[in-house]
Amino acid sequence: MIPLTREQMAWRAAQDLMEGDYVNLGIGIPTLAASFVPAGREVIFHSENGILGMGPKPEPGKEDPYMVDAGKNKTTLVAGGCFVHHADSFLIIRGGHLDVSLLGAFEVSENGDLANWTTEDPAFPPGVGGAMDLAVGARAIRVIMDHTGKRGEPRILKRCSYPLTAPNCVKRIYTNLAVIDVTPQGLTVAEMIAGMTLEKLQALTEPSLRLAPDWQVLAPPEVPKARAA
Repeated sequence: MIPLTREQMAWRAAQDLMEGDYVNLGIGIPTLAASFVPAGREVIFHSENGILGMGPKPEPGKEDPYMVDAGKNKTTLVAGGCFVHHADSFLIIRGGHLDVSLLGAFEVSENGDLANWTTEDPAFPPGVGGAMDLAVGARAIRVIMDHTGKRGEPRILKRCSYPLTAPNCVKRIYTNLAVIDVTPQGLTVAEMIAGMTLEKLQALTEPSLRLAPDWQVLAPPEVPKARAA
């Protein structure tokens, strides 16, 4: 049983982005998703620092030091892409013009509460950025994160222990072990990695899980590890 890599998690999330979607990519693993959109599918990526039409990571040797995403990683601009003022970038978010926002998270609750801006650790200052705006401004909020913490503790909880970014906003969770939907009936497992069982996954998840009738094995392709920006 081999957990997904960061790149494979981003690949899986990118497969659910539809033709013509306007999508914001949060700091961390979500920024990798721009490199894994299926060929021939146009997805318009937004970065809150003022890019509309953000492209995949640049090829080695072709980096532009002035082209960075919201996480200060080197990025590219697709044909037809543009730069906008920071205020206008947030008007895109607050005006409800984004179809999807892919965000990282520290914790997600069983009813879709999102905690991703602070752990209240004085050694790590909070970094809310545009997370609160995105959590209420985008039509669909999806999270990409490791299923458990460094000590194996659950990160999908009955109730978040960290301060909330927004309540009841997350609709789908992509982890290194599974794809889980937040539904009115509870958390529903849509996909699990090969070798994983519902019982094993439940042991790593605080709230109750149920298996979708049409669940599938989560089997992404081998994808190269992203280079450090």
